Amino acid sequence: MVSTTVAPPWTYTLQLPQDPRAPGVARATLRNVLRAHGMSELIETAELLASELVTNAYQHSSGPYSLRMRDAGRNRIRLGVWDTAPHIPAPFRWTAEAPQELAQRGRGLYLVTLYAESWGGYPMRGGLPGQGGKLLWVECVAKPDCQWGDLS
Repeated sequence: MVSTTVAPPWTYTLQLPQDPRAPGVARATLRNVLRAHGMSELIETAELLASELVTNAYQHSSGPYSLRMRDAGRNRIRLGVWDTAPHIPAPFRWTAEAPQELAQRGRGLYLVTLYAESWGGYPMRGGLPGQGGKLLWVECVAKPDCQWGDLS
């Protein structure tokens, strides 16, 4: 068997249908991509971030959506989720605040602001039908293991 390598930066895009199983497929694909590129230490955090973004796209848009995974250098990954809904949710529009104690919504995307190294969102305006919507993105970076002397 011939061994091949993909030099950074690499990018994968997964097109997802309006299907309740799609977020699980996205998480499994992300895990496999990170393992294949030797970035297993990012799996837990990246999976949480992708899960929140893809589930949000499934719940709040009526059409297909996609997950893009891109090597962002120095043991960092950028995840982007495009969907057809134009509304950019609160944590991606301004400084995130914790949801109210009894809030029915907003907790998942608030987790994104806690675990992502950086995040953002912007509207997508396409010239062809179905190319509008928004793109939400996050970056996830491997943090060095906490040493007992680092605790304050």
